[in-house]
Amino acid sequence: MNKSIRPGPAPQRRAVQPKRRAPKVHKPSSIDRLIALLPISQQTLQRITTVAIMTVIGASALGVATLFGVPQAAGVAVAEEIGRAGFRVRGIEVTGVKRMNPMAVYAVALDQQSRAMPLVDLAAVRAKLLKYGWVADAQVSRRLPDKLVVHIIEREPAAVWQDKGQLTLIDANGEPLQQISAEELPELPRVIGEGANWQAPSYRALLDAAPALRPLVKAATWVGNRRWNLVFETGETLVLPEEEPAKALVKFAELDGARALLGKGWLRFDMRDPTRLVVRRPGQQAQRAITDTTATQADAPLPITRMAIAGGRQG
Repeated sequence: MNKSIRPGPAPQRRAVQPKRRAPKVHKPSSIDRLIALLPISQQTLQRITTVAIMTVIGASALGVATLFGVPQAAGVAVAEEIGRAGFRVRGIEVTGVKRMNPMAVYAVALDQQSRAMPLVDLAAVRAKLLKYGWVADAQVSRRLPDKLVVHIIEREPAAVWQDKGQLTLIDANGEPLQQISAEELPELPRVIGEGANWQAPSYRALLDAAPALRPLVKAATWVGNRRWNLVFETGETLVLPEEEPAKALVKFAELDGARALLGKGWLRFDMRDPTRLVVRRPGQQAQRAITDTTATQADAPLPITRMAIAGGRQG
């Protein structure tokens, strides 16, 4: 017996679902990692990049203008365009100023024909600043995009120079720094007379020869552009010779140590004669000579052994 087989319903195929792919993870590049390590913000980095690009463009434009012989005015025009793009002096930063007036520094730095950064003459600014007495050196630089930085190295006041009634601070080499009034007089050595400021190094060496007398010296007068007179705090004047003044000062220090000459009412000590110390009291026309009659060497200390009257020698 034949059985008929009915075909059943066709099997349904399952829809194949597409495989979902995991989202790609963006791996930072080496450059990105280096940028992340920088201690600056993204905004600051963009600004630096802009500055660098503008600087390169400006330098390239000026270079091309020079190469092809474009007139200087064209180069200036390019520099002015860079200035209008934001590279223009809008601030001055001054450091190192302690005694001089900082407004003088600002005035010099801003004295420019153009404020465009490429046209600011840094060497000219430095040269002008070096004309000021206080300025031993100056460093001038640009801080892009819009600032000039000026660092001043000042001279140190070492003495007061008095000439024709005017008081002036000077440095160790005698360079005039600033005029002052008697009310502003600092506790510094004083040198007196025309050209005495330029003798400040020799005066310092003179006092170094007799350090015990240094705190007792009030002032020094440069006489005839050839020798020193020292004035002590106790009022006496010591006349030193033109030749070997340091040796004479050492002899006087030895005499003062042995006999305590200072503060005893003497008015003037004269050591221009290497064989004797000539002294004078207030009100006396003649001078006494403390004479060395036994010494055979001119550089031997002058012992106070005998007093004699000597003719008055002036000057």
